[in-house]
Amino acid sequence: MNTYGRFPLELVRGRGVWVWDSNGKRYLDGVAGIAVCTLGHSSRPLRKALGRQLRKLQHVSNLYRIPEQEQLAAWISTNSCADRVFFCNSGAEANEAAIKLARKHGHLVRGIDTSSERGPLILSAQASFHGRTLAAVTATGQPKYHQGFEPMVQGFRYFPYNDTAAFEALLQRCEAEGPRVAAVLLEPLQGEGGVNPGNPAFFQRVRELCDQHNILLIFDEVQVGVGRSGRLWGYQKLGVEPDAFTLAKGLGGGFPIGALCVKGSADHLQPGEHASTFGGNPMACRAGLTIAEQLSRRNLPAHAEAMGQLLQQALADLASRHSDVAEGARGWGLLQGLVLRPEGPSAIAVVKSAMEEGLLLVPAGANVVRFVPPLTIQPRHIRLAVRKLERALLACQAATPSAT
Repeated sequence: MNTYGRFPLELVRGRGVWVWDSNGKRYLDGVAGIAVCTLGHSSRPLRKALGRQLRKLQHVSNLYRIPEQEQLAAWISTNSCADRVFFCNSGAEANEAAIKLARKHGHLVRGIDTSSERGPLILSAQASFHGRTLAAVTATGQPKYHQGFEPMVQGFRYFPYNDTAAFEALLQRCEAEGPRVAAVLLEPLQGEGGVNPGNPAFFQRVRELCDQHNILLIFDEVQVGVGRSGRLWGYQKLGVEPDAFTLAKGLGGGFPIGALCVKGSADHLQPGEHASTFGGNPMACRAGLTIAEQLSRRNLPAHAEAMGQLLQQALADLASRHSDVAEGARGWGLLQGLVLRPEGPSAIAVVKSAMEEGLLLVPAGANVVRFVPPLTIQPRHIRLAVRKLERALLACQAATPSAT
């Protein structure tokens, strides 16, 4: 089906931070499958671990206990604020599970009326992105993703990201006639919405208000979690613990896996209320366990923090040299964005130009070029990537007619 506007590029193999196309051209990969390939391409530990697992069991279903699933859940709970984990296959599925959890919390804990006029609400941010399934895309605070799929799922309201006053006003309106808000769903850093880092003061105030009203605070860490932020979890950058958070992308290093991780106080789902045929199967959890082992053994979150600082400074210097087309850089760890001026070349134009230079990048909205490389990237790769990006910017400028 014609659901993707693909680039005219066929990638056939990869090694580390490099990929090759069907013509033999090599590219430095600053996309990593959109923040997925944590260890890079064709990782030796992942190849060995999944090969061994395939010789044992690949799938048995959740009718039975799965040791690999229990081990991965134990690793997540030991190394985070969560006490329980539900495994699925993607970020959208993890967020769907979180939305169901929020609804149940609203009914069970807050006593919210189940009628259509007074049903539970979930508050999420404008410019957010939570997935493509119907409830997850409704939670996404970007109307362009809703067009053509109306009516959207009821029970969502939106406010400007990092705007404390707007959030407080919306919460007050929603709660004016009694309990109505079941949960607040937020990304610690908005990825698709433009690489917008969360403001710690805003998140701390949201935490306070959620505590006051017994509202669930749920973080979508699908893109920023699993070491990419420079910490193991994005919430650690904010000094705020959520009641639940979702994971996917980097957790499997390229093998599909998602997770909803919850504190014991938010562990409301009972047998028969939610499930997944493939979720948490031995292969997926072996991939997750391998990522977990490598994150610890190679101290990859700290490496991502150091490489992110180097990348952000290099992008800021690039923006300074080309201030007519670029405004600056922002992000956490190895989720960084070069912010372009609205009157200059678009993000997609720069991404296409960078591809010609042998560098793969991805837009984050109309005016932000996003870097989400493997967490194993080295300083020499970053310096090379920025040189290639600079050539791409110059090519875009040369191709853009001067204003008269």
